[in-house]
Amino acid sequence: MKKTLIIAEAGVNHNGDLKLAKKLIDVAAGAGVDYVKFQTFKAEKLVTKVAKKATYQNASIGDDESQFEMLKKLELNVDQHNELILYCKQKNIKFLSTAFDLESMDYLSTLGIVLAKIPSGEITNLPYLKKVAKLFPNIILSTGMASLQEVKSAYKVLIDNGALHDNIVILHCNTEYPTPMEDVNLLAMNHIKKELGINVGYSDHTLGIEVPIAAVALGACVIEKHFTLDRTLPGPDHAASLEPNELKAMVKAIRNIEKAIGSSGLKEPSASEAKNKFIVRKSIVAITFIKKGGIFTEENIGIKRPGTGVSPMKWDEVIGKIAIKDFEEDELIRL
Repeated sequence: MKKTLIIAEAGVNHNGDLKLAKKLIDVAAGAGVDYVKFQTFKAEKLVTKVAKKATYQNASIGDDESQFEMLKKLELNVDQHNELILYCKQKNIKFLSTAFDLESMDYLSTLGIVLAKIPSGEITNLPYLKKVAKLFPNIILSTGMASLQEVKSAYKVLIDNGALHDNIVILHCNTEYPTPMEDVNLLAMNHIKKELGINVGYSDHTLGIEVPIAAVALGACVIEKHFTLDRTLPGPDHAASLEPNELKAMVKAIRNIEKAIGSSGLKEPSASEAKNKFIVRKSIVAITFIKKGGIFTEENIGIKRPGTGVSPMKWDEVIGKIAIKDFEEDELIRL
């Protein structure tokens, strides 16, 4: 049984406030996730000054400012990164961040981070993919908005530039915030797995926790989910994020699903249920008094609990046999 890697995506839900970022780390650590993930970028390297925001971002924070202006307020500087990494160590949770430009990727590499999380928007960014493959030994690739052919192309770039097949996990993803249930298409995750023979996972943007739990049941080895302190906070991603109690419930449910899936895959009785076998199953019994030497017939024997006597599967063998003793009503038949 493999443990699912759970990434709690703090993203930019810190709103540029270090104290808020630390509170998010507290929540992630308390929920028992493996990684808390932020975002590392320079707005100047990421977006043009006139780029528009996504519809869901306008819905959350209005359309008074450009995407550049929004992102500029959400940058984390070097000192803030260092403080958050130190705080994660104190809270015994792993720090992770997604780089959104080449300079930020270099920076994260210098911090000793060995796992790269490629966001969906970079799946067609050739220079980015090449550099990730060279700098990071472990890679998680999100595939929102991508066709299977684009996923295959990105995978090939990673492999051609030094990434190892077994060190890549590809996440099925839909980048609508929140994702409508009818657009989740969870089976696409296993389509990717079948086509590339690779470890797969799921990056979720639906409301609630049921879809990532279902993804684990279908074989996801990595789950990524946005979370916040409060969905009503201002900011682009809060509305589609889990609140602390929901994050905790998701982690608990995933760990339970891992146990429920098991490891052998064989259909066999469990240790916990073995004690119930003789209580719940049935045996062949006398339903009237049967005198020694009498013949067992359908009129004088029946099937009742407990299951400590002759199995009803031997019914045809018992019919017509001679009673070796007197049998009282409800007494287990012995041959």
